[in-house]
Amino acid sequence: MADVTLQNLVKTFDTVEAVRGIDLQIPNNEFVVLVGPSGCGKSTVLRMIAGLEDITSGDIRIGDLRVNDVPPKDRNIAMVFQNYALYPHMTVEQNMSFGLRLRKVAKSEIRGKVQRAADILGIAELLGRRPRELSGGQRQRVAMGRAIVRDPQVFLFDEPLSNLDAKLRGQMRIEIQRLHQQLRTTTIYVTHDQVEAMTLADRVVVMNAGRIEQAGTPDEVYHQPRTRFVAGFMGSPAMNFLNCQVTEENGHTVARLADGPALPLPAEQAARVRSYAGRTLVAGLRPENIRETASHDGGNSSGVPHDVSIDIVEPLGRETIVYFRLGDSTLCARVGTEVHPRAGEQTSLVFHPDRLHLIDPETDLVL
Repeated sequence: MADVTLQNLVKTFDTVEAVRGIDLQIPNNEFVVLVGPSGCGKSTVLRMIAGLEDITSGDIRIGDLRVNDVPPKDRNIAMVFQNYALYPHMTVEQNMSFGLRLRKVAKSEIRGKVQRAADILGIAELLGRRPRELSGGQRQRVAMGRAIVRDPQVFLFDEPLSNLDAKLRGQMRIEIQRLHQQLRTTTIYVTHDQVEAMTLADRVVVMNAGRIEQAGTPDEVYHQPRTRFVAGFMGSPAMNFLNCQVTEENGHTVARLADGPALPLPAEQAARVRSYAGRTLVAGLRPENIRETASHDGGNSSGVPHDVSIDIVEPLGRETIVYFRLGDSTLCARVGTEVHPRAGEQTSLVFHPDRLHLIDPETDLVL
């Protein structure tokens, strides 16, 4: 087991700077997820840690060893790829043991390691099959088993669930969580799927344009985003953004939404943004903070009602997503299944200001 340290890590392809001075400390046993849109540099960082991509500048340390110039085979890491990378002519057992056989590990030790990994992953009965005889989920388990038998200091996962259907992705997330709980190996996992990031990670590292926008627990990056990018990227459906102005009304500091209601701000937030009075800011409000009226939520609403016209309705079973417009902005709300809105009808929705994020449009920082 080992911690992983990235110090001012830079990667440049010709004139394109793909990774821009990343600093990150990953303690021993931690499960860290690098998440972000395509092209943000997350897979490039993983490949540099693995030794599959040269480093332009900066340092990578695994434990006490600086590994910048250490070949991949000597870094004591194991990587699980998106495409499984299994040898089609080999059995499951042969695929899992291939790396150990190259290292001239004793046959008895190989058998023990393969059997232990197969038992952990529930694929012991598949050891005699070839990859073409396996489902996608079984192939992914074999790829994970090949990594486990190496007893690495660090596991690296590069979007390993992207080729699976939605149901199987959910099952494999549970398997990966269970695997980490059993092995407690330092794990770095790359994905563009925020659901994977939120459900798997001890710590989420949100990347954008080659930089780290924010690193924190899933709860921190979701409820306390530091930038507009993080606020908008984490969460599905995405956070609503619209212009607003901070004003004083009836002795209270409020955020008046463009073409919408005035939302009273909590005292702590009001103190932080009072100096922005009169300026146009960006208000961020998640769909779950725009709900049905008090008559539908048991009368427990503490928000501000506002009449809207419904554009689109998406029934999802356990909840319903509705889209509506405020001026030039299209917003999204979550409502309960007891509410039955229809496209084109007028209804009243309640805006809850307790999770309102106010953003400086000049810096894109959450105030």
